[in-house]
Amino acid sequence: MSGTSEQGRGPVQLKVVVADDQAAVREPLAAVLGLAEDIDVVAAAADGGEVLAAVAAGPVDVVLMDLRMPVMDGIETTRRLTEEHPEVAVVVLTTFADDESILGALGAGARGYLTKNAGRQDITRAIRAAGAGQSVLDREVQDRLLATARAKAAPARDEAAGQPLPDDLTPREREVLALIGQGLSNRGIAEKLFISEATVKTHINNLFAKAHIRDRADAVRRAIGAGLA
Repeated sequence: MSGTSEQGRGPVQLKVVVADDQAAVREPLAAVLGLAEDIDVVAAAADGGEVLAAVAAGPVDVVLMDLRMPVMDGIETTRRLTEEHPEVAVVVLTTFADDESILGALGAGARGYLTKNAGRQDITRAIRAAGAGQSVLDREVQDRLLATARAKAAPARDEAAGQPLPDDLTPREREVLALIGQGLSNRGIAEKLFISEATVKTHINNLFAKAHIRDRADAVRRAIGAGLA
């Protein structure tokens, strides 16, 4: 949901819910995000129950989700949203970057995962990306996923040996896959290859379709298995 409204009144606004059980975090964050021209913070929630109520009242495009909340935590809330409101994107913003939290949130359907070290620009960028159907992972989160994938490199390599990369991958698509395997974000890949992020996304969509890659974690596994990372 980006671009300009039909009435010419500026960018289409993303309807955002900010969820955090600490008012000292939730309220300033909602206020800062609300300054962005294309973001409209429609609700601030202290727990998962309030998130679900806000989404039900809708419309909501993106939920910025804390993980540790009373009543219903962020992972369960994300799972409920994925099942009941699949059109709503979830971006996790948390102090926790352990494997259990990361895999739990992404497995529940979160489209992005940031730590609270992220700056305002990182958060707004992640919200915009999620609203556009893209995924954004904090560098620390990418590193953890890569470390997990490498820890399983031996069985992954064996599995991938029976699942070779298709012959019709272009050299650029192989290059992009290799860089994903090294843990680079779309922006990092774009800077490395001197191309736009939109072009990187096109290459990723093409190679995912050709190689039947499910997600970024699967891409890391395939890159390792193919000896590209």
